This record gives sequence, C-alpha cells and structure tokens, in this order.
Amino acid sequence: MLTFFVSSFRLTGQEDLMDLIGDTKPTTEYTYATFKSTRISLGQSVENPPEGNLIFDVQHHFGPANIGFNDFFGLDQAITRLGLQYGITNWLAVGIGRSTLEKTVNGWVKIKLLRQSTGEVNSPVSVSYFGDAALSTLKWADPVRTNYFSSRLSYASQVLIARKLSNALSVQLSPTYIHRNLVEKTTDDNDVLALGAGGRVKLNNRVSLNVEYYYVLSAQTAKDYNNSLTLGFDIETGGHVFQLFFTNSQGIIEEHFIPKTTGKWLNGDIHFGFNISRNFVLKKPKEFQD
Repeated sequence: MLTFFVSSFRLTGQEDLMDLIGDTKPTTEYTYATFKSTRISLGQSVENPPEGNLIFDVQHHFGPANIGFNDFFGLDQAITRLGLQYGITNWLAVGIGRSTLEKTVNGWVKIKLLRQSTGEVNSPVSVSYFGDAALSTLKWADPVRTNYFSSRLSYASQVLIARKLSNALSVQLSPTYIHRNLVEKTTDDNDVLALGAGGRVKLNNRVSLNVEYYYVLSAQTAKDYNNSLTLGFDIETGGHVFQLFFTNSQGIIEEHFIPKTTGKWLNGDIHFGFNISRNFVLKKPKEFQD
C-alpha cells in the first residue's frame, strides 16, 4: 500500500512538471549592439538612442591632407556639425543639427521596423527607416534666379538593413534615395539613388574597426563627384563614444556626402574626421523608476 502511494505521488509530480513545461510560453531573444553608435562613421546605423536618452553630437571633418603644409595638411580647415538626437521610445528617435557646410540645418526621424531576434519571433536582420530634411541657409548668391525657399531644401530617405553575424562582426546595407529641389550643375539629377554598405569588426571590448562605402548609381551626378569611402575606429569610454576616421568626403549629412563627394583616395584627397557622442539619461527606464 505504501509503495502504491509513493508511486502515485511520483507520477502525479511528473505530470504536474510536464504540465508546467507545456504551459511555458516561448520567448523572443533580441540582438543588441549591432553597432556601437547611431552612425557607422558618416552614415546612419540601425541603432537608436534608448528611450529617454539625449545624445549630443560633435562631428568634425578637416580639410584634405594633400593641400600641403601651408594649411597643415588640412588641419587648418574644418567642417563641423553640432547635433542632438533623442529617443522618444526604443523604436522611435528624432534629431536636429547644424553643419557649417552650406550653413545647413537638418532634422531627421529614425524608426525601427524590425529587430534581429530568435525564439518566438525569428528575424535574421534588423531593419530601420531613416528620413532627413535639410535646409541651406547660405546667402543667396545668384542675382538672376529667384530665391525660393523650396530651392534651399533637400531630402534623404534610407532603409537600413543590418545583421550581427557574431559578437565581433556586423554588416549593413543602406539603400538610399536623395532628392534636391535645386542642383548646382546641369549634369546633376534632382533625384539620386545610391547603395551604402558598411561593417564593424570588434577588436576588443572598447574598440572596433569600421568601414563604409556609398555607391551612387551612374549618370546621376556630375563627373567630378565620386563615391564616398570611409575607414575608421570606434572607441567607447563610459558615456562617450569617439569615432576616428579617414574619408574622401567633406560633407557630414547624407544630402552632402552621398551625392557630392569630390575627393579621391588615390589622389590624397583624404579628410581626417571624428565624431564625439555624449549620452544623457533624461528619463530612467521603467524598471529603474521608484
């Protein structure tokens, strides 16, 4: 009799355990830190500021190194941009900034459409949309042409598709559409299609090697414009991310460096540049709130 009750208890316990296992819902594991910054180097990455986080950006491109010692190999010349970006939610971010090139003010929005994940939701890639509008505030230089406000506007739209292949390697493709209401040269198209490709190789816990290239489809821009190529490093130190790089692009925002890069790497038209990002937590995540 005792043996019967013990056996029944064991059987009932096993059945209850199996019921609990059966009732367990599958979970979704999301991939984090595909890139260290919201930019790979020049172009946008799929990363957003976390919800409630404000990021202050300082972006700086020196002049081309081949101009010689008189301008200290480009260090006497500089294009800068100051900007802010804010995470409204973990899926939605907005930003604004001003660049000294053409005295351009720009505002943008970035939306996470899909996150790389495994489990209940299985997605091999992360996908984001980036949209930007830019306004040139330069003094109007053409006395013959009417100074329309719309002539100063340009736009950029991108679909960012990234995959973190391992803890040390991430890649991204960035199909891009640029529209300029007014172009500088008759050989320029108002609409430009380009394809960006970038990657990150993690060297250690704080340093990574980045590469980024934008191919502009042929016959859309003047012949003296070239594709943008950037090589650089990310260095993470606490609340700061330093990005140091070399590029043939003088411009900083997408409407400038994608369709209007004039430098050639083989001719020494290389600009040294850096990005500094400082993160401020304005709103604590819910799990840390009192």
